[in-house]
Amino acid sequence: QLQLVESGGGLVQPGGSLRLFCLASGIPLDWYAIGWFRQAPGKEREGGSCISTSGGDRYYADSVKGRFTVSRDNAKNTVYLQMNSLKPEDAGIYYCAADYYCSGYVVPQGRSWGQGTQVTVSS
Repeated sequence: QLQLVESGGGLVQPGGSLRLFCLASGIPLDWYAIGWFRQAPGKEREGGSCISTSGGDRYYADSVKGRFTVSRDNAKNTVYLQMNSLKPEDAGIYYCAADYYCSGYVVPQGRSWGQGTQVTVSS
């Protein structure tokens, strides 16, 4: 069974950067596409980016395009989300999720989810 664990969240000032990590165990990560989602307080979870199994295809929501970069190192069973030029509206709990393919910038079902990591953007 695939298990995902996110880390790297924290408090950052507007305009700052964070790098999130999604570490997989249980099943080789290269079987799965990985999507990153954010859930802000009182709002539904929404997708922001997705990376294909090989990393050759990457997709982004308009809200993060040009600021966020998703990448992966299958040898390390890790997917990364580099977040630059952070805005207060980027705050929330960030989750990674696995599925067999990306459907645009989301994974269609999310066959496995991590527990989330908190990102706070505030001065």
